[in-house]
Amino acid sequence: MTWVTAVARLRARRESGVLVTVATVRGHAPRGAGAKLVVGSADAWGSIGGGNIEAVAIDRCREMLAAGQQEPELIDFALTDKVTGRHGVQCCGGAVSVLLEPLPVVPAVAVFGVGHVGLELARILARHDLDLHLIDGRSAMLAGERLAVLADAVAQVHLHHAPLLPEEVLEELPHGTHALIMTHDHAEDAALCDAALRTHHLGSVGLIGSAAKWRRFRKRLATEGGHDDDAIDRIKTPIGLADLTGKEPATIAVSVAADLLRTFEAEGAGSSRPG
Repeated sequence: MTWVTAVARLRARRESGVLVTVATVRGHAPRGAGAKLVVGSADAWGSIGGGNIEAVAIDRCREMLAAGQQEPELIDFALTDKVTGRHGVQCCGGAVSVLLEPLPVVPAVAVFGVGHVGLELARILARHDLDLHLIDGRSAMLAGERLAVLADAVAQVHLHHAPLLPEEVLEELPHGTHALIMTHDHAEDAALCDAALRTHHLGSVGLIGSAAKWRRFRKRLATEGGHDDDAIDRIKTPIGLADLTGKEPATIAVSVAADLLRTFEAEGAGSSRPG
């Protein structure tokens, strides 16, 4: 398996890893500059030359993964018979610098409803390195010509056409996905809120709408859904930044995206600390 394929596999599995690259070589070394190795929590793919260099790099990668470290590191190796490494001696006669770059699990966001606001939000979020799930029961909202504005997306965009029960998509979403509910139908929004509270692997849950809408939903979630106040409080509404009050779709989308990016930063800060 190539290192590119290994990186893609880790991303698809939503597993963190570390990309190891031979950055510089002076004199003789097992591999040239640019050789790569990908290290996951249990497996490794590729090679930077074997021996002590590779074994030490893998050990350090696993330490970084266990600590949730996100900052890259550079390790220098002297390849002489006068230097005994943790895993033995490599006496090729040269010196090697190895760069370790963490490959964190990227955020995942699910936008239920790709109407005017949903599309504007998708355009913003697509500029970021994340997994973006767009769900709508209306095929026209997911048509290729309409979503052509996402053609150059940095994000990996996943489309879900769910005309009957869009709430079933919740179970398919990756662990920790942030769900944003903004469909064209208040009944559908209510069903999604109820289903989201029963889907325990989600991240945050946000609902677009007015205070009056939320009062009706909250009562329904309690009386018909049987959810207690603590559960219902998982749903954030209104979504976005409280001090950005414009009602244009693009303004709402900027507000929601900015608030979501704050959440990503908070999660990243938390994951960088040893558990």
